Amino acid sequence: MPEGPELHLASQFVNEACRGLVFGGCVEKSPISRNPEVPFESSAYYISASARGKELRLTLSPLPGAQPPQEPLALIFHFGMSGSFQLAPSNALPPHAHLRFYTAPPGPQLTLCFVDIRRFGHWELTGEWQPGRGPCVLLEYEQFRLRIPPFEKARTVLEALKQHRLSPKLTLSQKIKAKLQNPDLLELCHSVPKEVVQLGGKGYGQARGEEDFAPFRAWLRCYGTVGMRSLRDRHGRTIWFQGDPGPLAPKGGKSHKKKSSRAQRGPEDGVEDHPPPSKAPSRTRRVWRGLPEQTTAQQPEGTSLQDPKVPPITEKGKRRGRRANSGCCRP
Repeated sequence: MPEGPELHLASQFVNEACRGLVFGGCVEKSPISRNPEVPFESSAYYISASARGKELRLTLSPLPGAQPPQEPLALIFHFGMSGSFQLAPSNALPPHAHLRFYTAPPGPQLTLCFVDIRRFGHWELTGEWQPGRGPCVLLEYEQFRLRIPPFEKARTVLEALKQHRLSPKLTLSQKIKAKLQNPDLLELCHSVPKEVVQLGGKGYGQARGEEDFAPFRAWLRCYGTVGMRSLRDRHGRTIWFQGDPGPLAPKGGKSHKKKSSRAQRGPEDGVEDHPPPSKAPSRTRRVWRGLPEQTTAQQPEGTSLQDPKVPPITEKGKRRGRRANSGCCRP
């Protein structure tokens, strides 16, 4: 799901691709999209973007003297599972372009498209960030760092801070080195998204091609890598980790290690082992056990123990067969 670093990269792409471009006319929505129409029309306007967490804000700013007179309009985009922005020629639009912004003449007409293959993404006309959403780990790190990890007891947090507090005997350079080698969880929430942004590329989805996806796959240290473990919670979400899951792990969850494609799959991979084949005698063998053995020469030609003309013998028939062996014969 595109979020955090990828939405930040998407906002950078929009700002770089639309820099110097003048858009004009109406905003066009595809007829199959269930998202709202965008009531905006201007003869000349600019497009800019900014991102915050899982949201991207697209701002349409009319130029001075543009007609009809129009106030700037901001749209909030949620990318869903596969949303992205692309700039393409107007006569060669990409598939699944559900919202389109056209450039104004003169010159070859280009279109900024919101592309969403799965149609999970949506946009809102409010222009405001979602209320109650926490600070952005990329742009608002100082407000984000509260020094209290989520889903942890206060006593545990205080004890951990006390144990990991740097010694006052260390020099400033030693403190900085130790801090860089052992970053805390909140620092990683800030530095890890920055590393993804520095990877460049247009995104880290496999659908974008191996050229863009390979750097991100090489950067991964835990998610989907061999030797790591994963645990599925009660909502069906999979968490990748290393070592013990901890005391707050979901009850009844099954953890498993990521294996290579050549490794044999087992119960830890979510696949149940099939039981070995039973060594008990087959039903046909049990049925015919009471009859005298026949050699190949004695057996009538064209008959076998699995002759389809022989009717199946039920449990009741088995009991009757035992009585027949004791002297009570039935045809």
